[in-house]
Amino acid sequence: MLTEQLQISAKNLGEVALTDFCPKCFWIKLHLKNRLPFQIFPGIFSSIDAYTKKMIHSWWDGHQCFPAYLNCFGIITGYKKIPGSSKFRIWDKDSNIWLTGIPDEILIREDMSHIILDYKTAKYTGAQDSLMPIYEVQLNSYALIGETSELKPVTELALVYFEPLTDVETFSDNSNHRADGFALGFKANIHKVRLETAMIPPLLMRVREIYELNKVPEGKAGCKNCESLNNLIGLL
Repeated sequence: MLTEQLQISAKNLGEVALTDFCPKCFWIKLHLKNRLPFQIFPGIFSSIDAYTKKMIHSWWDGHQCFPAYLNCFGIITGYKKIPGSSKFRIWDKDSNIWLTGIPDEILIREDMSHIILDYKTAKYTGAQDSLMPIYEVQLNSYALIGETSELKPVTELALVYFEPLTDVETFSDNSNHRADGFALGFKANIHKVRLETAMIPPLLMRVREIYELNKVPEGKAGCKNCESLNNLIGLL
């Protein structure tokens, strides 16, 4: 059994599935426990994410149904409280890695099965989104974790893109202008993701293989991050 136990989030695991995945960059992030320097994440996205969930839950609480843009999932009978990170995780014994993550939404179907959703505040480009492999792994990781807990069975996965409405008709609409600022609307776009939890264990083993390398592996040809790192080292 591998002695050093690792932990990785569902989102970070998804990087392994990217077409431009770079082993060198990933090895560095693993050994730095993903605490990279010079990283700043704007808090506004966390605020929008929290507001999105409150909007959807408040509609259910007030009307006992979900907004019309979720009708494509059939009859939904409610939503489930999101488990804490200490509970919503799974240990993969073959790689000796804890897989963690917290889904944005868990809906309950009339047959008591579950739908796991992840909300994105971004322009919807469909499957052409370069980050789609990350999202697919992320959602399937949640499904795998959920199947070992109180979410069994998980029957569907989807991304819900909330795309800001910034066209000329919107910003010229007087009703969107207020004395204290302006209103920004969002359009929901649903992108269903294939349920394929079998993809997760091989990715965890790949993470273990990279971590166990005794030295930094070669980077992917053309990797911009590797180029920036080499330039930074050259300045020191």
